[in-house]
Amino acid sequence: MARERLGSQRLREALAGYAFVAVPMAVFLLFFIFPIAYAVYISFFDWGVLGQIRGVGLDNYRELLDDEIFHKAVKNTLVYTAGVVPAQMALGLLLAVIVNQKIRARTFFRSAFYFPSIASSAAITAIALYIMSSNGLLNAVLGAVGLPDDTSWFGQSDTALPSIMALNAWTTSGTMMLFYLASLQSIPEEVYEAAAIDGAGPWRTFWKITFPLLKPGHFFVAVVSVIGALKVFDQAFIVGGVGGEPNYSTMTAVLYLYNQAIGNVKFGYAAAVGIVLFVFIMAVTLVQRQLFGRTEAA
Repeated sequence: MARERLGSQRLREALAGYAFVAVPMAVFLLFFIFPIAYAVYISFFDWGVLGQIRGVGLDNYRELLDDEIFHKAVKNTLVYTAGVVPAQMALGLLLAVIVNQKIRARTFFRSAFYFPSIASSAAITAIALYIMSSNGLLNAVLGAVGLPDDTSWFGQSDTALPSIMALNAWTTSGTMMLFYLASLQSIPEEVYEAAAIDGAGPWRTFWKITFPLLKPGHFFVAVVSVIGALKVFDQAFIVGGVGGEPNYSTMTAVLYLYNQAIGNVKFGYAAAVGIVLFVFIMAVTLVQRQLFGRTEAA
């Protein structure tokens, strides 16, 4: 009888656990796994607004290989990622180190540095469009110090994308600061006390102790940063419109996907773009894991 009661109690506990897990798993399957599977399916069809038209096999993927605009979008996305990710990681780490010190109004500075990350990106971009216009505040400041003051930063093909990169590196650095701050606060104080006894200065302590011990934090921040950079859309859409103006300089992979799905109503082709982007993001994440993510798993 005792064994039966124990077995019945374990069964009830197991069923209760599965019941709690079932709801989030159902949501995950419905809103994440199913859309990915469905996108893979329709990527093999010429799929328009009225539904399935005809099967095209791998033609959508072959068309991507020859699509010059898609190549331009991928190049812009990679350039954006290569510039923004190191910048926002470095800036986020710098801010985290600053607000981790015992300084006055530390809570205020943490909130102030994080505020741009929670503000609307559309609102920030709209303000930036005004500030960085040819007759905006930025050019007025540059003119005051004797530098060229007639540049339309978002209106020229050679400065539009770098301007978006600088804007996003600033707005996202607060989020990276929080991630790094959590990692910094997990480092035992005894490590720094031992370094102080050995006579290590602040700079040597940072490079020899703090920076290496932040390796799990570097991995997490790098993954989040890269995924976010590869999915950039809203700022590019607001600055350059659906055409990625000027001259496709702000066309990104996700903006191109949007154009094909919403503008051209080519759902199958857009799905192929999404699948290629998904595979690429997954591959980059796995490479990052192999490069410096083993410490986190250890």
